[in-house]
Amino acid sequence: MLYLDNAATTPVRPEVLEAMWPYLTSTFGNPSSHHTVGEAAAGALRDARRRVATVLGVRPGDVVFTSGGTEADNLAVKGITLAALDRGRHVVTSAIEHEAVAESVAYLTRFHGVEATILPVDGTGLVDPAELAAALRPDTVLVSVMAANNEIGTVQDLSALGAVTRAAGVPFHTDAVQAAGWLPLGLDRLGVDALSLAGHKLGAPKGVGLLAVRGSLPLEPLLHGGGQERGRRSGTEQVAAAVGLATALELAERDRVEAVDRVSGLRDEFIARVLNEVPRARLTGHPERRLPGIASFVFPGTSGEAVLLELERRGVVSSSGSACAAGSDEPSPVLLAIGIAPEVAQTAVRLSWTAAVTAADLDRTASAVVASVEAVAGLR
Repeated sequence: MLYLDNAATTPVRPEVLEAMWPYLTSTFGNPSSHHTVGEAAAGALRDARRRVATVLGVRPGDVVFTSGGTEADNLAVKGITLAALDRGRHVVTSAIEHEAVAESVAYLTRFHGVEATILPVDGTGLVDPAELAAALRPDTVLVSVMAANNEIGTVQDLSALGAVTRAAGVPFHTDAVQAAGWLPLGLDRLGVDALSLAGHKLGAPKGVGLLAVRGSLPLEPLLHGGGQERGRRSGTEQVAAAVGLATALELAERDRVEAVDRVSGLRDEFIARVLNEVPRARLTGHPERRLPGIASFVFPGTSGEAVLLELERRGVVSSSGSACAAGSDEPSPVLLAIGIAPEVAQTAVRLSWTAAVTAADLDRTASAVVASVEAVAGLR
């Protein structure tokens, strides 16, 4: 069985499990407790925070550990906006954001009188910096645009978008959940003020994530209680998970350059073969500015779900898109936003892999895709 749904979740790396184990067994204390067991846990948490901060190019105090990418996005979008309501009630985001951002914006509009501008994207999923500039207003308090899309793999030009927000003095948040392990994540290099990550997308367990937010940026907490995470996210910290996330992030950054060079070539060969051998197949997302680990297609004249079942019958596990939207009968908003007709959007298939993928894996997958589409379309 080939598991090619890594954009949904990845297996936990053995090195991460090894790093976490002591904090699930012997060093199990509450990091807020003032005794030796608690202080040992607090030391591990401080070290994990420092290691994450080093990769992201921020201060340790700028790192807030969360329960995952969804909470990190909620904390960024709601927290930054709510802290700035006395200055304005306008936010800007894009039409292809993850539900965690889109629904946070919708919440703000329903309950806090916030007005949202949803930027369109072109046919490849890119936001135009000129359109962002035109959307900004004196009362804009936040821009949130994802680094790389989880369905189509398009990578935004965050540097160009960040130059626009900096010139206007508007905070810029990015959902970088899919970018981890493939793109550099330094906040200065990306040109952002806040960045969300999820551990289970890069070899850490589910249930841990982080928001890196510049300390000078006011942030209203969403969870209230004991004042952990410098008052920005109350609740007893999951020390083992934080250690695991720090380990996974370091490993991903260590291997990133070599992985991108190797896997990008394998991705391009795979895409070319599918487009050459499957009649009417269409790549979704940008042909060049895309993550090395995602290849996404629509196959007009088929059913995406039927193709996925045929793929699994041939030993390849994949998906149609976002796991958070699984079970919905509606076409993907991301595919609709890039101009794909609803009936064609229903034929979507997304294949996603880690840096461990091999040429043999993708050669076998390409053969399975060709055979599966042929079977569903009745071509043989």
